[in-house]
Amino acid sequence: MQPHIIYVFRKSSLFFSIENVFKIIAGQLSALYSFNIERVLLPEAGLSFTSFLRNRNFIKKKQADLFHVTGDVHYISLFLPSEKTILTIHDCVFMHQSRGLKRWVLKKILLDWPLAHCSRVTTISEQTKKDILKFSACQENKIIVIPNPVTLPIVYQPKLFNTTKPDILFIGTTPNKNLTRVIDALKGIPCVLHIVGELTPSLKMKLEENKIKYESYINLNEDEMIAKYNEADLVLFPSTYEGFGLPIIEAQKAGRPVITSNLSPMNEVAGGAACLIDPYNIDSIRTAILKIISDKEYREELVRKGFENVIAYTPERITLRYFDLYQEILIRN
Repeated sequence: MQPHIIYVFRKSSLFFSIENVFKIIAGQLSALYSFNIERVLLPEAGLSFTSFLRNRNFIKKKQADLFHVTGDVHYISLFLPSEKTILTIHDCVFMHQSRGLKRWVLKKILLDWPLAHCSRVTTISEQTKKDILKFSACQENKIIVIPNPVTLPIVYQPKLFNTTKPDILFIGTTPNKNLTRVIDALKGIPCVLHIVGELTPSLKMKLEENKIKYESYINLNEDEMIAKYNEADLVLFPSTYEGFGLPIIEAQKAGRPVITSNLSPMNEVAGGAACLIDPYNIDSIRTAILKIISDKEYREELVRKGFENVIAYTPERITLRYFDLYQEILIRN
């Protein structure tokens, strides 16, 4: 009899990486291991009392051999059988960005209580594992690190590098993505900065004041995002905080040189196949950009190593790790 596994997703009307990652893994589990995967979308978003009640009443009606809470809605594990529940925590950004009573409440409903009420915890990087251990009393042997797979169906398209005016792809506009320092670093360097994410008026003003030629895009679908990778000469991802850093390996799969932060988890994900910089140092970012532009041999070495690094993040390899974890829990129950 096929094991029945329910993937629990947060409510969302937009594309998010969590949903795409587990959509791919669910397909692989069904195709390769004949698992019966049911994908369940919660009826309510947010952390209000009403949302809690509606989501609880909804999920308590579900029956399965194993439940996997895929991220963000960690508290849902409180309403599921603990011995049959896996919780995935992608990052602890809520702990870094909150203070006082709000931080205490988030810690309880998104970390302490859910962690105590599940069989195993998966997370996508050693850095997030360290954060979980730092912010909670979770036992280390309860946590397993399983990275994200490359989910975009990117096919390598060769492109002659534009050394006179390169197209630089920059993904994300939240403060941790570090666009403000990037603008300062690019001042005077001929290029076109392609920004994926919504720009605030202050960011637009800074781009214009520094005479940076740019284009911005929001709500790109898969095909459009793949096109941006293929059109880029290099990908710049100097984030100050990430749970994982999927654009690094997406860029490597596209065969584009990558600049990213010499911080965990970005330096781990890069696998020795990116130009690592100090994201807090404008000169470090600028020097890396100029090196990529001017040094053809270095660029080609990064691309070659990137193709090798991506192999570890194929959906088949990542799915096998989830399969092994599911088997462990299914046998136990």
